[in-house]
Formats: sequence, structure tokens, C-alpha cells
Amino acid sequence: MRTQFKSGYQSLTEKEKQTLRLIVRGHDAKSIARNLGLSVHTINERLRDARRKMAVSSSRQAARFLLEAEGDGGLATLPDFSRDNRIGEDAVGFGGDQSTAPINGAGRVNRPPWIGIGVLVMTLVLGLLILTTWSPVASTPPAAEAAQSAPTPDSQVVDTARQWLALLDAGRWDESYRLTGTAFQKLNTLEVWTSASEHARVPLGAMVSRTLIGQENLPAPPFGYEVVKFRTRFAGNADTVETVTLERENGSWRIVGVTIG
Repeated sequence: MRTQFKSGYQSLTEKEKQTLRLIVRGHDAKSIARNLGLSVHTINERLRDARRKMAVSSSRQAARFLLEAEGDGGLATLPDFSRDNRIGEDAVGFGGDQSTAPINGAGRVNRPPWIGIGVLVMTLVLGLLILTTWSPVASTPPAAEAAQSAPTPDSQVVDTARQWLALLDAGRWDESYRLTGTAFQKLNTLEVWTSASEHARVPLGAMVSRTLIGQENLPAPPFGYEVVKFRTRFAGNADTVETVTLERENGSWRIVGVTIG
């Protein structure tokens, strides 16, 4: 066994080991978070720290090394989730008694019914604020009334959002990541963003049409945000709503949040 691995293994915390053991059993970050009653962001932080300590590039590799070091004895310490979800299965609520979980965490996390690119891994306060303060439009108002009440969209903001979504349409995850803001990148690595984007965006298929619904200013600290909505049709899905949130940073607009649905 490599010296570097030995050192990394010895520096792992018990919480990091528990998370890697669940990876061995076939869980992904989402199902681990759901079963332990923690946020996906917390689980990803543990996995990222474990990879760094063990000097490996993937969580599965770190989990395999841990299994080699502990043998089957490590798996025997895991709680028996009667409704475990394997990677790729549909999400199912956990009905067990979480008091037996080896890691104390927050209460169960209830996920909203929309699909969010990257939201599985970014617990931005901004995203929660948008969900609680801005309800979807229930019906389309008359054109004359909308023209009188809706502010004129900022073309620069709208164009930035539209061009960024076009990068997602083309699967250019690296370029789209470079156009995100500092707040986004602190919570998401390029690897995490790429994985989440491929999981949520690719199944929708090619973009057929994208029409601007409107733009709204969100007066949230520190400097406020611009929220742009599009009604979009994809080849593999019916009409849906794309919401892009932007923040002014160093004189240019940066993407700090996106949801679909």
C-alpha cells in the first residue's frame, strides 16, 4: 500500500469514512444525503476532503482504497437502510428511524419538484430565496396589461443569459462554468458542474425554441440579482421554464443560479 495512501487514510475523519463506506455500497451523494438527513453539499464536501487526503481523483477510488484497508469490517458498521437506493434509481423517501444514523445532521431535506441544473450540489441561499419569494406565473395576463406593468428588460442581461444557455445546449460545460460567478464556483468544482449538467440537461434533447418571458430584479444582499425567465421547448420534453439568475461582478454579468422546470 502506498505511503501517501496510508497517510491519507489515517487522516480521514469518521464522518468521511462513513460516507465512503456508503459509496462502496452503491450510493451516490444524493442518496447518502437523503438517508442521513443531510444536504448534498455537506456530503460532497466530505467526499472532496477525502479525495484530497487520499490523493485520488474520484470518490469511488477513495472508497475502494478504504475497503481494502478495512476489509468487510468497515461495511458491517453501516446502518441497515431498508429502502436504500442504488445509483440510477428513482428517489424514494427514507422511512427509517434516523436516530440510528452514525452522523448527526440536520432534519430531512424536502426537495422542490423542479429540476435544477447544479442545484443538487449547490445549496445557494439565493436559490432558496428565489423559490420562496417569487411564485411562478399561474396564467398569462392580457398583452396590454403586461405591457403597462412589466419593466423593459435589460438587453445586456437578457443576451448574457441567452448566450449562456446556448452553451448548455451545445454541451460546452467548461465554457459555461467559466462564466459563472465567484459565489457559484466556491460551492461547485468544474467536475461537479459537468456531472450535474450532463445528468439534468442532456436528457432534455436539442433546444427547439426559446422565448423570453421576462426579467425581474431581486433586491437581495449584497447588491441584488437579475432573474431572467425563458419559455423553452426541447426535443425530448414539453414546454418548460428556464430561470437564470445573474450577478454583477467586476463590471460584467455572471451566472449564479439556473433552474429548469
